[in-house]
Amino acid sequence: MTTKSHLNPKPAVASPAPEDVARVGETLGRMRILIGRRIIGRTAIANIAPGLEISHLDVLEVMRRIDGEVTVGAIAEAMRIDPSRGSRLVADLVARGILRRDASQADGRRSLVVRTEFGDSLLAEIRAVKRTLLARVLEDWPEDELNAFSVLFEKFVSSFEEVFVTAEKSTEGELSEAPQRMP
Repeated sequence: MTTKSHLNPKPAVASPAPEDVARVGETLGRMRILIGRRIIGRTAIANIAPGLEISHLDVLEVMRRIDGEVTVGAIAEAMRIDPSRGSRLVADLVARGILRRDASQADGRRSLVVRTEFGDSLLAEIRAVKRTLLARVLEDWPEDELNAFSVLFEKFVSSFEEVFVTAEKSTEGELSEAPQRMP
């Protein structure tokens, strides 16, 4: 006889307590306000590169997370913005000497986006400012709590990304399956 445990090797997990979900939701609301104001990024820009915009930092950050060739399209997709907006951001960073365009070795017609030495040093300085700010916020935390938080926070954000990507793909599938109207 086959039991459910044989079919699903994952251990059963209880649903989260409503009060815990509510506390996370309320805390996310507070965090959203801070993130919406981009406190860390704005502080880094003010200290390192006053002429940059927050969106420029976003481009530099997402470039690190893209697997494979980094193109304007890949940057726009990772940032979930319109390709024309991504193109304008990249063009501005190229004009500032932070990025450069290179030809793809796989397909010479494709243009790759690469950080320059100046871009690498700028990103390193901005990340150092961000880490310093976060270190100030976390300096009084016991080591075991900080370690647990860092692991659990990464798990939370990864799960959130996974749910978002799954929902986004599901919506795209529904749109492509919808009957197309003729003009």
